[in-house]
Amino acid sequence: MIGSFREKLEKRMLYSHVREEENGIFLLEYMSTHFSRFDTSGWEKEILAGNVEVNREKTQPASCLKKHDLVVYFPPEIPEPESNLTFRTVYRQDGVFVFDKPGNLCVHPTGPFFRNTLWHLAGEKYGEIRFVNRLDRETSGLLAGVDSPQLAALIDNGKTVFHKEYLALVIGRFQGELNAKGVLVPDTASCVPKKKKFIMGGTGGEDAETFFREIAFVPPDMTLVRAIPRTGRQHQIRVTLHSLGFPMVGDKLYGPDERLFLKIRDRSLTEADMRLLRMDRQALHSALLEFRHPVTGKMVHCESEIDFVPLLHGKKACQKP
Repeated sequence: MIGSFREKLEKRMLYSHVREEENGIFLLEYMSTHFSRFDTSGWEKEILAGNVEVNREKTQPASCLKKHDLVVYFPPEIPEPESNLTFRTVYRQDGVFVFDKPGNLCVHPTGPFFRNTLWHLAGEKYGEIRFVNRLDRETSGLLAGVDSPQLAALIDNGKTVFHKEYLALVIGRFQGELNAKGVLVPDTASCVPKKKKFIMGGTGGEDAETFFREIAFVPPDMTLVRAIPRTGRQHQIRVTLHSLGFPMVGDKLYGPDERLFLKIRDRSLTEADMRLLRMDRQALHSALLEFRHPVTGKMVHCESEIDFVPLLHGKKACQKP
């Protein structure tokens, strides 16, 4: 057993179980294979320092592991980047939750973020929450969670269909409506290896479909757009808008200049770069979430409003089209 949820909240853990084909593997080899954080000599130091446990007991690098053994690594405490720790619980019934999160808050622990996450904040208040849809750290708005693996299984079996709508502020004059149906493929021309592009009507990639509708013009050259994804690909809205010629305000990867993504990694963003981005984070907001409760069968409908304008560098008022 990994331990109580309270224990998980108190200390960051990385854990895994030994697979059947790994039966008999040495602990040092196992750690070097499963976790890229250290090389072999680094993992040896971590094990000898008592930061790795097998079945909740400290052990040695040459320990022989058995199938189903629980291996846990306790990383050292590190300072966490500043985050917006405010969130709202907009729905709670029979173990199902809908949260409204700010735009500078990770959902799950990742990288340097642990306590400064919605998982930790909601967990302290409600116990362990399993989130059933995802939002990037910089994306604000609504996402759902459940408080038991049984409810998570009911949702994961595909019977629960989520209808989601987003608001996005883009650079350019987006007019009218557009149903963008095509594929996502690697952007081989990009200097960022993980970047993708959208090809309208294309084949041979990940199917992606998003409906877009103009909401308001934001002078001098921005448009507030409603986006309704028909498929659930990672970064789908951001990729599609960028490929259509409407980069998202504040987006370091799919915004006005992808080189800003590399500068973020190197911590070399300048004041001029921030003016180019226009906002400190990507202007994407999960504005509507609708689904049928997996237990009661009743429809759950939640909405969240946002005004991107106060977040802009050099604030402008919206004009209705």
